[in-house]
Amino acid sequence: MNQPAFPTLPPNASIFTRVRLSLHALKVLSDDPANTYYGPLVNACLDSETYTKLARHWRTSEDGRRMLDDRPSLQGRELDLDALAKLPEGTLGRELVRYFRDNGIAPFETTFPIETDVDYLSKRYRETHDLFHVITGYGTDEHGEMLLQAFVLGNLGVRQAILILAYSVPRRVKVAGWKDLVPYLGRLRAAYRRGKRSRELLSVNYEKLWEQPVSSLSRLLCAPA
Repeated sequence: MNQPAFPTLPPNASIFTRVRLSLHALKVLSDDPANTYYGPLVNACLDSETYTKLARHWRTSEDGRRMLDDRPSLQGRELDLDALAKLPEGTLGRELVRYFRDNGIAPFETTFPIETDVDYLSKRYRETHDLFHVITGYGTDEHGEMLLQAFVLGNLGVRQAILILAYSVPRRVKVAGWKDLVPYLGRLRAAYRRGKRSRELLSVNYEKLWEQPVSSLSRLLCAPA
């Protein structure tokens, strides 16, 4: 029996098509937040132009072209967590495993088809999210997540970060009151500026850096907090 086909984002899709697919995907995600297909679809719909610009820029360099052609993956089925856990204390691989275990989560998996550079960058953005936490030092509580969103907005310009941050403001006011709003916005602004000053993190081939100390990578890739 054939499985129902998943909707896909056509090349050069109109804004109407992107909005329609995004709304459909968000409806699915409201009932199934961990869905491995529709999360990346929303990502591609909202930020396809951002990823198109990134892909165009990547293809101007040898390293960027190699990444787009080879399409290295950080999905769970590609990671040997047992091997990474045996690396020395403080290394990227060891700290990523610690991050997963401390937070009770598993590496990202998706069934989203990868047919174009934009598809790949959409997936790459989602699967590097946990590594970004490790490298930037931002926590996984709600405040840390918002700081990371502000950072990636400055670093990559992804539109979905704007929506997430906008949604966070009334929630923050509800929890902490109006007196905390100005300091909160100041912390978001600082994280945004840090992202702007940092190396573009999406194009880093993390698969080759597991044995490197996180402290060294953070100094190399990220502007000071």
